[in-house]
Amino acid sequence: MKRIHVAAAVIRAADGRILIAKRPDDKHQGGLWEFPGGKVEPGEAVEAALARELEEELGIRPTDARPLIQVHHDYPDKQVLLDVWEVSAFVGEPHGAEGQALAWVGSRQLAEYQFPAANQPIIAAARLPDRYLITPEGLPPQALLQGVRLALASGIRLIQLRAPGMFDAEYRDLALDIQGLCAGKAQLMLKGPLEWLGDFPAAGWHLTAEQLRRYADQGRPLAQSRWLAASCHSAHELALATQMGVDFVTLSPLQATPTHPDAPALGWALAGEWLRRFNQPAYLLGGVGPQHLAHAWQVGAQGVAGIRAFWPAPAD
Repeated sequence: MKRIHVAAAVIRAADGRILIAKRPDDKHQGGLWEFPGGKVEPGEAVEAALARELEEELGIRPTDARPLIQVHHDYPDKQVLLDVWEVSAFVGEPHGAEGQALAWVGSRQLAEYQFPAANQPIIAAARLPDRYLITPEGLPPQALLQGVRLALASGIRLIQLRAPGMFDAEYRDLALDIQGLCAGKAQLMLKGPLEWLGDFPAAGWHLTAEQLRRYADQGRPLAQSRWLAASCHSAHELALATQMGVDFVTLSPLQATPTHPDAPALGWALAGEWLRRFNQPAYLLGGVGPQHLAHAWQVGAQGVAGIRAFWPAPAD
């Protein structure tokens, strides 16, 4: 069965809302909502196909677009490759040029609409930012709290509280304080025993690679309404993340780092090769910072994750 190549767009307004369209009842997956786009013709560049489809469907012309995510999905009756781009600027006023209903919705509200199954990773990618802050090791709780406050003020919207050297009770107390700071501003991801999951209902959970290997065959350990992530270092661990149903991963180490000098670096080419076969958002980690975002997008990543690159306070 030939895989159908589709160009689709997450069109974002200046206020952050996203444009979605309703599929006609007589089409495949009719009556469900989707991200606008259409088939890529043989020999046609994806960006050209996207511009053509948006002009035909919505009467707009994108002026600022970049890759967001690729999703391979097999329906019972067809196979599709969704080549999704984020469109942050366009010319024209969007309207249903083919009679389709349109809606501008906040990223958090996307989960309230019914989409085809292939669109679920796109929804995750549309909701996630392009930067993922991981807190540095060895800082006392007050320094971590102050750093998180500064990070939130600078616009960071996804934070992992990583403090492997901290006693459990101290970590749990700190997690509650940081969860309060993040409320309404950023998504907090915690690390620790899965027995803690019920104690922090507003937080997401970031699994270690060891937890991923141990629990993957048991399925997703928390509700779909909560974020689940995992640390991956190999193609096998990416496959386990898919098996477990995680929402996103970190893939590391991309490049050699002072904290893990002996860990073999993946490099951009290998990371890109693995991500082409991975259907979920992924952050590249290890020797990367904001200056590497464009390169990360080009190889298929959601963005970059880092400690020193994003931490606003000195770590000493």
